[in-house]
Amino acid sequence: MLLSPAMRVFLWGASALAFAFLSPGASAQKGPKPAAAQRSPDALRAIPLPPDAIGRLKSGDAGQLAAALDDVRMSGRAGAPAVPAITELLRRGLPLALSQSALETLADTESEAATETIAWYSHHRDTSLRRAAVVALGRTRGPAAIGALRAALSDPDVAVRGLSATGLGGLKANVAVGDLFVALDHKVNEAARSIGQLCLGNECDRLASKIGLVTFDVATSGLEPALLRPEEDVNDEVKVKIVGRVRELGTAEANRFLTGVQSKWPPRRSPRVKQALDQAVLATSASPGSSSGSMQ
Repeated sequence: MLLSPAMRVFLWGASALAFAFLSPGASAQKGPKPAAAQRSPDALRAIPLPPDAIGRLKSGDAGQLAAALDDVRMSGRAGAPAVPAITELLRRGLPLALSQSALETLADTESEAATETIAWYSHHRDTSLRRAAVVALGRTRGPAAIGALRAALSDPDVAVRGLSATGLGGLKANVAVGDLFVALDHKVNEAARSIGQLCLGNECDRLASKIGLVTFDVATSGLEPALLRPEEDVNDEVKVKIVGRVRELGTAEANRFLTGVQSKWPPRRSPRVKQALDQAVLATSASPGSSSGSMQ
C-alpha cells in the first residue's frame, strides 16, 4: 500500500519519538536535578505562610478570615507567625464555625504560644468548641495544656473526657496519672491507655488490678503500652507481675492478648519478661478460642 507524503512524515516522527524514549540513555539527563526533586518529602509538604495571611486575618471580612485560616493550617508549624493574630480573634469572639476553625488551625501550628487562649475555650459552653479545644491542647503542649486537660477529665461531655484523657497520655503528663485513675473509675475508658503510657512502678500494677473491674479490652489497652515501654520506665519485676495477672485468667482473650504482646516484643528487650510471656502464652494456649488453640 502506498503512503501519502504526509503519512510518511507522521510515521517517521512517531518512530523517532519512540526511539528517544526507549533509548537507554534517554532518561539519564545530565546536570543537577530540579530543586523540587532534591527536597525531602517533608520539605515538599511544607507550604510557606502567604505574606498577606496575617493582614487578611485582621481584615474583619469573614470570607478573607476563613481563607487565611485555611492558609495557616496548610502551613502547619510555618504558620506560627499568625498565632498572635488568631488568638486575638478568639479573645474578642468569633462566630461558632470560625471559632472552631481557628482552634483547629492553632492545633496545626503546634505553637505553645496559643495554649493559654485554647485552654480558655476548653471551658466554653458549646460542646463542639470544647472538643476542638482539648484536641488542640494535646498538640500545642505546655503546663497550661496539662492543667486544662486534667480539668476537662470531668467535663459533662463523654467525648471531651475521652479526648482529654488521650491528650494527657500524648503529652507524657505523669503528674496526671492519679486523675486518670479517677477518670477510669468513672468509665472514661481512654484513660486506661494513657495510664499505660505514663505509669511508674506500682501504678502499672494498679492498672493490672483493674482487670475484672473494667472490661478486659479496656484494661489491656493500657497494659500493652506499659509492657512494651523501656525498662527504665517500667522495670522487669512489674512487667512479669502484669503478665502473671493476665495469665491467671486462663481465658482465650488472655491468650490472644499475650500472643499479641509476644509478637511485638523487641528482639533485644528483657529475656526475663520474654520468657514470662512465652510461658504465659503456652499456659493459656489450650483455652477454647485461643490464638494458639485455633491453629491446632
